[in-house]
Amino acid sequence: MEIKQFEDKNLSQYSYAILSKCEKKIILIDPARNTQPYLDYAKENNAQITGVIETHPHADFISSHLELHDTTGAIIYTSKLVNALYPHHSFDEGETIQLGKIRLSAINTPGHSPDGISILLEHAGKQKAVFTGDTLFIGDCGRPDLREDAGNIKAFRKDLAKQMYHSLRNKLMSLDDDVLVYPAHGAGTLCGKNLSKENSSTIEEEEKTNWSLQNATEEEFVKNLLAGQPFVPQYFSFDVELNRKGVSAMNESLSKIKSGEVIHKNTNYSLDKTIWIVDTRKENMFKDGHLPQSINLMEEGKFETWLGSIIKPGEPFYLAGESSEQIQRMLIRAAAIGYESQIRETFVINDAGIKDDKIDVAEFKNHQKNFTIVDVRNISEVKEGKIFARAISIPLAEVRNRINEIPANKPIVVHCAGGYRSAAASSLIHSMLHGKVHVLDLGEAVKNFI
Repeated sequence: MEIKQFEDKNLSQYSYAILSKCEKKIILIDPARNTQPYLDYAKENNAQITGVIETHPHADFISSHLELHDTTGAIIYTSKLVNALYPHHSFDEGETIQLGKIRLSAINTPGHSPDGISILLEHAGKQKAVFTGDTLFIGDCGRPDLREDAGNIKAFRKDLAKQMYHSLRNKLMSLDDDVLVYPAHGAGTLCGKNLSKENSSTIEEEEKTNWSLQNATEEEFVKNLLAGQPFVPQYFSFDVELNRKGVSAMNESLSKIKSGEVIHKNTNYSLDKTIWIVDTRKENMFKDGHLPQSINLMEEGKFETWLGSIIKPGEPFYLAGESSEQIQRMLIRAAAIGYESQIRETFVINDAGIKDDKIDVAEFKNHQKNFTIVDVRNISEVKEGKIFARAISIPLAEVRNRINEIPANKPIVVHCAGGYRSAAASSLIHSMLHGKVHVLDLGEAVKNFI
């Protein structure tokens, strides 16, 4: 037997392959959109993918369960509570899958979602590992506030928090101490608030160190769980429903996207000026020359999260990059959250007409009162301490809806904690204010003020 963990670092997401070496068969758990790593693993081991288990309809990424079913014939297993609209077998408490000496048992563990399951792996009759989906993380547990407006079953966050309390204590903590814990996410996900950087643990270790497994009344637990949860990107409820339906093959979907020309500053191009351009080039390249109606969402960062937070589900956009190779990488990342069908066209930008002003950091430092300062960090970060006392706090995910709150009577300086979000926000604000005021990105220079 072998357990293989796959990681999508961009989404802090883990998926798993369980290989029966004697049977030469593989069961996958929570596979990401791109099927190639799983197909390669099966080929390397001369094995067949015979099953795919979905722990719940995911909010933060698109699963490839339907594509794998269509291409390999694998059976999809998920809880009957999902009311899945794709071909599947129900997999709930009391139901098992046998794979040689491997036995997989479903455990209904509502809390993150009302239809969530965990999967206990036993080998030769001994408990070995539990795949906890978004129920139990390393150092944390799943957030309970994502299913009030999404999925087949809608549930209030307080009710789900109560269910989480009992799922953790009555189901998962009853497993053997040495059972390995394999979660669906690691540090950096928005499906929890305080995850460890470790990618696995044991039940015993989590009972010692994980705040959500410590002694507490149900009321205390619910209060702690609901407090301080991160923002919810716009695309989360959209992805829940897509995963409940199942999506078409990624490469087939990507092949339908129109590929445009290479744009230089003197190129005559015809674009719909009402549609946003998501420009994935590096910040300095973007500022040296970009197109109108552009948002700078760079490749090196949480591209998927911010794409799905700024661009609405169903809203068309253009995708631009510095090379055709970069565009291909970014297409796959857009597809990871199911946004590829919204891409009107892709094109390479070598140079373009709009150049951004560069901030004079010394001038800003000495005359801050002459600028409107906008802090685009998350609310939780601002609560830990403002960097500039006079700053207006508008998280990046809210800038489009709150643009009227930004005064335009003096130059605007935008900052975050490191530069990625301020690059995105400053480009967005500049476009939405149509050049009426200078918009300056403090960028990485913010570190000089922290």
